[in-house]
Amino acid sequence: MSTNADFDLFRVSEDHEALREAVRAVSEDKIAPYAAAVDEDARYPQEAHDALVASDFFAPHVPEEYDGVGADALATCIVIEEVARVCASSSLIPAVNKLGSLPLVLAGSEEVKARYLTPLGRGEAAFSYGLSEREAGSDTAAMRSRARRDGDDWVLTGQKSWITNAGVSEYYTVLAVTDPDGPRGGNVTAFVVEKSDEGFTFGEKERKLGIKGSPTRELHFENVRLPGDRVVGEVGGGLKLALRTLDHTRVTIGAQAVGIAQGALDQAVAYVKDRRQFGKAVSEFQGVQFMLADMAMELEAARQMVYVAAAKSERGDKDLAFFGAAAKCFASDVAMKITTDAVQLLGGAGYTRDFPLERMMRDAKITQIYEGTNQVQRIVMARQLLGR
Repeated sequence: MSTNADFDLFRVSEDHEALREAVRAVSEDKIAPYAAAVDEDARYPQEAHDALVASDFFAPHVPEEYDGVGADALATCIVIEEVARVCASSSLIPAVNKLGSLPLVLAGSEEVKARYLTPLGRGEAAFSYGLSEREAGSDTAAMRSRARRDGDDWVLTGQKSWITNAGVSEYYTVLAVTDPDGPRGGNVTAFVVEKSDEGFTFGEKERKLGIKGSPTRELHFENVRLPGDRVVGEVGGGLKLALRTLDHTRVTIGAQAVGIAQGALDQAVAYVKDRRQFGKAVSEFQGVQFMLADMAMELEAARQMVYVAAAKSERGDKDLAFFGAAAKCFASDVAMKITTDAVQLLGGAGYTRDFPLERMMRDAKITQIYEGTNQVQRIVMARQLLGR
């Protein structure tokens, strides 16, 4: 938990601000022009993908020794935030690349890291994360996917649900039970599954409320044979690794939420300054000013929480679980409120697709749900407070 040393938990350096300017330029020039069409057509944002690869923002967290740029946790959050400001679907490219590959960064052997992080760092392949199942959402330990030993190999069967960028990614970190009779939570192992593995297929794309440009599909495993060197971390240690991963990556969802909220606030401010009613700009009405002030105040509080949590993620602080959950929970609640208020400020115009706010409001909703619902985040925080 926090201490009185928390006043200097992060510092946004000149390098971070230069990074923000660079990502914002790429986002506004190469990503924003396609955001509406990506949503309307529910298609993968290939233009954003290509732009992120070209600018080294595709998987900025990958260490330099694996041909990545070695961005720290705060820099990675800034990338995600700035992309989400114009297109939430596109921001899931760097976010999920980190989610899918972080188990390798945290616990993978040197051989596994070199084999899979290097193409990711070069922008040649993307990574996804396979944890949830139809009957094992928040209750991850109830997963039914199985991997049994067969000589030096493992044979994987089962399915995973709600997998972001499924079908696009070349690699998948997948969790499966490897000891059905073992202790609950201590009988799960992480593996890398490759898109080309025989017996590995995908379900149909989910039809979603928001983030329509990011394909969400099921993963299906029918006796998929995995070499023994595909294990990530220790056999039986997969669930602990999965939860440890989420402690870090929940911060990136907070960053995504902050970006969505910032984009909505920017749109609302521009509109009320231009729109005139009763002979003056709508921005001159005190009721509107109070709404904008509250939106900006809550947004900045969310941003500070995310940046503090990012600093803790980078250092691996013991209280990261609390701060990661708090940042994700607070920022996503704020994003939902700000986008809703932004739609309100535009009135009828905000309810149309002529403006991006209705898309931002739909996109914001998922940030309260994935990588652990906000109810689960509150459980995580309470357990930290109670020392459980």
